[in-house]
Amino acid sequence: MTLLPIPEPYSAGVLLSYKCSGACKHCLYACSPRWPADWISVDDAELVLAQLAGKMRAKYPFPGQVGVNDGVHFTGGEPFLNVPLLLRLVEIARQVGIPTTFVETNGFWATDDATTRDKLLALQEAGLDGILISANPFILEQVPFERTERAARISRELFGDNAIVYQQLFFEQFKLMGLRGTLPFDEYVDRGGHALQHVELFANGRVPYKMAHLFEHHPAAAYFHASCRRELIRDWHIHVDNHGNYMPGFCGGLSLGDARDLDAIIRGVDLDRLPVIAALLEGLGALYELGVEWGYRERADGYISKCHLCLEVRRHLARHGDFAELRPAEMYERLED
Repeated sequence: MTLLPIPEPYSAGVLLSYKCSGACKHCLYACSPRWPADWISVDDAELVLAQLAGKMRAKYPFPGQVGVNDGVHFTGGEPFLNVPLLLRLVEIARQVGIPTTFVETNGFWATDDATTRDKLLALQEAGLDGILISANPFILEQVPFERTERAARISRELFGDNAIVYQQLFFEQFKLMGLRGTLPFDEYVDRGGHALQHVELFANGRVPYKMAHLFEHHPAAAYFHASCRRELIRDWHIHVDNHGNYMPGFCGGLSLGDARDLDAIIRGVDLDRLPVIAALLEGLGALYELGVEWGYRERADGYISKCHLCLEVRRHLARHGDFAELRPAEMYERLED
């Protein structure tokens, strides 16, 4: 048995579901309205949150202070599609001692001031420390900007500095453009796309399938010497989905094991049972060779990033084999939704 020890998580996101109100072009987890509403169970969530609390409590000198990479954030999918469940998980997080909590949302639900304030007050009273409102051209295609503005304004009234708008650059740009309603991405690119060069955009998830034209393409061999070791063993911003999959970093569809037994993952994942993980630790060239063994063929138009190559090979493997680390398998079929 070859074990890869995993560090205790410093921060984590808990996905309530992959179901979302939209299907954003940049989504790392291929979320969309087409996913079933298979919400995380309260029992599973409590088990995961209690274990995370035990690992996190001593690491936070300023509990309750929200940062993008701090504490536990509730996410998805879109967590406000199931507010009763979100409230319950916030209560559980407070009870088990998670040091800092916030919810990540696209703000689709902020249709008027009264209901927006009521929802946020209920979450605050349940123990939520803060909120992150997503603002970017991909959300703008599906969520009217006035809802994003409303969610941000009322969140700041209630949560103060613990209300984060991500990304602020886009938010301010949209205000200067005087936007109302939604805006197709291509039209945004024509009117204000210069801002894209100044912000973080991971060339992973749906990006290679929806926005590849914005990137240079390279042959597979250009990435063969790249390794994913840092992403696989980092301790911050890991994710646990509604099926209990422990996902390193932003690697949607890649599971290190069952987060309901967090100590087992921390002791070490068995690389002999996880050939995709083992290959990624060696390098993208090793993953490519594993894909070739299973019939994978290089894309004629190339790849926009090492994550694109990784995702393409993993999608092929998920379709043609039974790999325990390629979970949930449905994610690989939702990338082009």
